[in-house]
Amino acid sequence: MRTDSRLSRMLHVLLHMSRNDDPMTSEQIAAMLGTNAAVVRRTMAGLRKAGFVSSEKGHNGGWRLASDLRKITLLDVHRAVGGPKVFAIGNDRDNPDCAVERVVNEALADALQTAEALLLKRLGAVTLHDLSGKFDALCEQHPARSSGGPRGHQPKR
Repeated sequence: MRTDSRLSRMLHVLLHMSRNDDPMTSEQIAAMLGTNAAVVRRTMAGLRKAGFVSSEKGHNGGWRLASDLRKITLLDVHRAVGGPKVFAIGNDRDNPDCAVERVVNEALADALQTAEALLLKRLGAVTLHDLSGKFDALCEQHPARSSGGPRGHQPKR
């Protein structure tokens, strides 16, 4: 099963945007992520709708951060990019005739609801500002690791 990386990729983009005074074009973001500009525009549209970024067309246009990093949680970004259901695990049949399968379904549903609630709570408690601070601390501890390109980024190959 392929994992959905929209959340991590957009967190990556937003943190780069927070360190860049100039707008970033869809093409620049696409090159950084190793994808194409149409995918970037489609994904960034959700962030724009949520008010986290703005965009301008034309010369010197591009995407800019439009919100304070302290106000954006990981959960906000997950929702803005249309993140999928957190867990792909599920029941074989929702209303089975077999009593054993009903017991199994109930146990799985309870465990998944508990885990999902915990994960969503944690995502809602971490802001982009928190991640930015951790990145800054990492750069101070290991300056050589953060020198791979503009503001500590090595493009995907």
